[in-house]
Amino acid sequence: MHLDTTVIHAGHPPVHEPGAFLPGPLFAATYVLPGDPANQPYTYGRFANPTWSAWEAALTALEGGPAVAFPSGMAAISAIFATVLRPGDVVVLPADAYYTTRLLAQGWLAELGVKVRLAPTRGDAQGDLLDGARLLWLETPSNPELHVCDIAALSARARASGALVAVDNTTLTAALQQPLALGATFSVASDTKMLTGHADLLLGHVATASEEWHQKLRTWRTQGGAIPGPMETWLAHRHLQTLGLRLARQCDNAEALVARLRAAPAVQAVYYPGSADTAAGRLLGAQMKRAGCVVSFDLGSRARAEAFLGACTLVREATSFGGIHSSAERRARWGADAVGEGFIRFSCGAEATDDLLADVTQALAAAVRAG
Repeated sequence: MHLDTTVIHAGHPPVHEPGAFLPGPLFAATYVLPGDPANQPYTYGRFANPTWSAWEAALTALEGGPAVAFPSGMAAISAIFATVLRPGDVVVLPADAYYTTRLLAQGWLAELGVKVRLAPTRGDAQGDLLDGARLLWLETPSNPELHVCDIAALSARARASGALVAVDNTTLTAALQQPLALGATFSVASDTKMLTGHADLLLGHVATASEEWHQKLRTWRTQGGAIPGPMETWLAHRHLQTLGLRLARQCDNAEALVARLRAAPAVQAVYYPGSADTAAGRLLGAQMKRAGCVVSFDLGSRARAEAFLGACTLVREATSFGGIHSSAERRARWGADAVGEGFIRFSCGAEATDDLLADVTQALAAAVRAG
């Protein structure tokens, strides 16, 4: 069965069972619990909830391994760090990974005595730092420059050295890239972004190829209290049903945008992993079904970038990506990424392609006028 079909039906009641297609969220801190708690699936609100169970069933079908839901992407990342790493362990991270992941590792983990090694995503450079490592953390495509590494090759190298592998798959989702099938131990994502795609909730999840690690992650969530809300998980499950449709339009828009940007004199550089003449592009098909909805480009100066953003009529200036509304931002305003003052991360939404390109074209003209 095609993955898009699986995702539409995953976690829903059987097709012949009377009732709602997707039962509404269940709000409960306390459940009626007579007799032995071991005989009851739901005992207390911090332990489990039927709405989580349905959402996790859908994530499991999508990822190809049991999934655990968390209230944010960073909560999911923190759960892996906390369950896997101990003082004296070594974690290898991308030097160009999501800023807060690096911040957490170089702050909290380092204070606990975990040794942090950094290497660029591009060129599979992290593979050269695996000696004695406990965990290899990959993010591909990286955020925001969209560099790509070979998950299968690096996972094989990590296994040979005794390391576990986690892949931040937020940008593509498991609909376009399957880390567990490529050899990773963990697939983690911020479901806030592409997976749910409506910019109206915060969620994250971890899927794993190992039942042992699945149970450890669930135990960490139960004991640490990093639990998702039933309303958010229900909304996420509803949004997931349109993932295939959203991805198709958004990837189409991204590819069209890349072509337009490369033809624009105002644009100094374009970053997108779908270029066939690049190492990243050669992983298309083998690792990635498509290259995603995020495109980054450099207009060379802050003035040009701000003029571009100010001239857009369809594109919102916002710090996230993956939503059905196109958005963009000048990343240097945060001071966290090693990018130029004119660097823009652009998230293609689901607007009609011609309308989006027309808006970008006139905004690029405004950038040129800004000097």
